[in-house]
Amino acid sequence: MNTDSSPQGIPAATIIIFRNAPLGSAPEVLMPEVLMTVRSRNMTFAGGMAVFPGGRVDPADFALGEAVAANAAMTPDEAAHQIAAVRETLEETGLALGLAGNINAELAAQARAMLAEVGALAPVLEAFGWSLDLSQITPFARWFPKNEHIPRIYDTRFYLANLGTGAVDVSIDHAENTHLFWTSAQGALDAAERGEIKLIFPTRRNLERLALFASFEEAKAQAEAIPVRTIMPQVVEHNGQPWLTILSDAGYPVTAELLENVARG
Repeated sequence: MNTDSSPQGIPAATIIIFRNAPLGSAPEVLMPEVLMTVRSRNMTFAGGMAVFPGGRVDPADFALGEAVAANAAMTPDEAAHQIAAVRETLEETGLALGLAGNINAELAAQARAMLAEVGALAPVLEAFGWSLDLSQITPFARWFPKNEHIPRIYDTRFYLANLGTGAVDVSIDHAENTHLFWTSAQGALDAAERGEIKLIFPTRRNLERLALFASFEEAKAQAEAIPVRTIMPQVVEHNGQPWLTILSDAGYPVTAELLENVARG
């Protein structure tokens, strides 16, 4: 199924993965961090940018979504996006999120290797005796920067998931990404200000929103309280200058940025 030319955009999904990390100056205090990846500069979309792990929804994700939607109490389309987020997370980071069964680091590594070979999640689940547990995933946002002049536009659904505490091993996939790192949301924004990482408009806005929360639980509570609406940034003129703006009531503390300052993927 070729979705590249679809006027609805290319369906994609990503998980914002939380963990609790000890604060350096006060190790007894835990602070939320999120996992980010730096995409290869060779990638067509967001090359060289720091983003959350994720990618497009594949035909096999839609097929599995059809099979599990009823039991998951969601539409097949939504199930497919959540499955894609689970698959992309395992593929890009080695983390087995949204899954249930006998799961440990060694088995997750084996499953990741198999996924790289077969390219679909369903056979991996069957081989390892795992099942989907999409209750681990919370819908957070949906971004569709629709532009008729840009041929490849992603319609991306963002989800939240929590790893809790403890040491977690992650590793890059050596294909789409060059670096994985844990950071607080504010830490990522600060790194961007120092020029250490680059952020596209949706990532920056989502980090600003995430920086509002002192814990995963706070982020999840807000996500559940504010219905997910499709955010389609619009250019508006203000004081003679073009600004890129988003919805004012979708939970984001910053809703506009000078167009000339916006990093493009």
